[in-house]
Amino acid sequence: MVATDFKDYYSVLGVSRTASADEIKKSFRRLARKYHPDMNPGNQKAEARFKEVSEAYEVLSDPEKRKKYDQFGQYWKQAGTSSAYGRGASPGVDFNGFDFSQYTTFDEFINELLGRMGTGSPGATAGRRTNYNSNYNYRTTGRSTGFGGFEDFASYGAPPKTSNVSQEASIVLSFAEAFHGVQKRINLGLQEVIEVRIPPGAKPGTRIRVRGKGSVNPQTAQRGDLYLTVSLQPHSFFQFEGDNLVCELPISPEEAVLGASIEVPTPDGRVQMSIPAGIRHGQSLRLRGKGWPNPKGARGDQLVKIAIAVPKTLSKSERECYEKLKTLRTQNPRANFGSVRL
Repeated sequence: MVATDFKDYYSVLGVSRTASADEIKKSFRRLARKYHPDMNPGNQKAEARFKEVSEAYEVLSDPEKRKKYDQFGQYWKQAGTSSAYGRGASPGVDFNGFDFSQYTTFDEFINELLGRMGTGSPGATAGRRTNYNSNYNYRTTGRSTGFGGFEDFASYGAPPKTSNVSQEASIVLSFAEAFHGVQKRINLGLQEVIEVRIPPGAKPGTRIRVRGKGSVNPQTAQRGDLYLTVSLQPHSFFQFEGDNLVCELPISPEEAVLGASIEVPTPDGRVQMSIPAGIRHGQSLRLRGKGWPNPKGARGDQLVKIAIAVPKTLSKSERECYEKLKTLRTQNPRANFGSVRL
């Protein structure tokens, strides 16, 4: 059966298939600003377009996802999950809607196919099969950790093995939901729906433990824990670089030369920031206490990257002023090039 929901992400972003990562990012930011719900209140078409643009950027901005997408086209998701099972699952093949990614090993697939799943001790569920949907991506791991609340993946090594069977899942949040915290309903299958409170300050890679909501251990009939890993929808202005909340602030050449006082968006509103005279393109300024909250409630800093925006069109008066500045200039920015040698 041919997939009917395939989207050409390159066309969505309006870039060529050979576009660089920077070109993809620039196109996304332009389209995200254009269709952002804040810029189009009540416009459902703009909101749908914004989601489509965000979805395309999420795939094409990730080198691994983009590689699979370029190689397998509309079957890139199946190819990305089926290759791990080795037998009977060729990359690029249409599996008639069958999702191999619900099994962690090929043997689990064979066991269910032969009707041997869930034949352990009383209380066992149907093996380690899990359900997928567009917002939550579940995977049984057969391991459990003792972390409480939520933690970052990078803070810990591999969790210790225990007798219970834990379950892994990914959950996608908007920047607003992650910043303020949110209550989410998660469908675990078999008519089990749970409410999960995501505390304020979740970041990409944040790991949240939900006790007693993992898979059932066939030997003990006890449930392990569910671990949710957070990822964020792309934002048109904010992004993360490591643990830092970063934004790019365009300024004019005269503001860079003379300095200025400029309003800068932060997660909880606009603030006034002083731009020192003579600032360089790419230089970063720090807004202390205006960044992302940590699990203890304290706020980090927001880094503001300066981008000097050169005007593409000039009025007659502006051109005359720039021409006059050119004749009055006393410094040569390339004065030391004469000494450059290999």
